[in-house]
Amino acid sequence: MISPRRRWPSATTAAAALVLAGSGAALYVTNPSREDYQVFAGETLVKLATREICERQVLPMVLQLWINDCPRLIAEQEQALALMADQFSRRWNLGLASVYVTSVGGQNLLPALRLPRYSVTTLGIAGQFLVLNVRSDAGKLE
Repeated sequence: MISPRRRWPSATTAAAALVLAGSGAALYVTNPSREDYQVFAGETLVKLATREICERQVLPMVLQLWINDCPRLIAEQEQALALMADQFSRRWNLGLASVYVTSVGGQNLLPALRLPRYSVTTLGIAGQFLVLNVRSDAGKLE
């Protein structure tokens, strides 16, 4: 009796499997950590807060006169913003990538001034971050 011939995968199939496995391993190794996201979030929040608070001039006139350099004042808070973002972030670690959702803001800075609220959805993949969605309200000045 003749046994059926064993058929080996083609070279193309084997190469594709190796490339796929290698790509998956590379994505797994370069999946950004929570600490990486904390640094990214701090930088991003400084940019968003500068745009919302300083450039849109939502501060009352008295505070605008008192604060000489609004962008610098916010930039000096980057580490505090990064820690706050870490505290208010949820991470879904998918192995090859991570999805982060950060919701911050909305606190009353003064009785008549509420900070803007931000919700940022970010994809961390291959050592990089890609912001997928940003939502904010403009804050509130009464």
